[in-house]
Amino acid sequence: MIYPLLVFAGALLCNCVPHLTAGLQGEPFPTPFAKPRGIGPSSPLVNVLWGAFNLAAATTILGVHPVPLGANLDCLAIGAGALALGIHLSRHFGRVRNRLVAAPSHEPMDRTGPA
Repeated sequence: MIYPLLVFAGALLCNCVPHLTAGLQGEPFPTPFAKPRGIGPSSPLVNVLWGAFNLAAATTILGVHPVPLGANLDCLAIGAGALALGIHLSRHFGRVRNRLVAAPSHEPMDRTGPA
């Protein structure tokens, strides 16, 4: 059955967006290659490469099984995959960012006063 593959393609399409966006803006963003995985920052280049890989994998799946746009089960499966991963990632990165904001800084304080 092709629907699980289309759900996966939707998840890959969803996942390529934040990585390509962060990378193209020159911003670090967590990837599976960071330490710790999915929490630590990866370089903008790693993000562009990971986002491009996700996009290429999704387009490969959709190239093998072309999907007509419209109200059909194929588009529903792609949308379900994107929505499911989007919900998961929003919760995950919300916790990651809250942890980073709440973590104390280990940088030494500047005791010389304002510049």
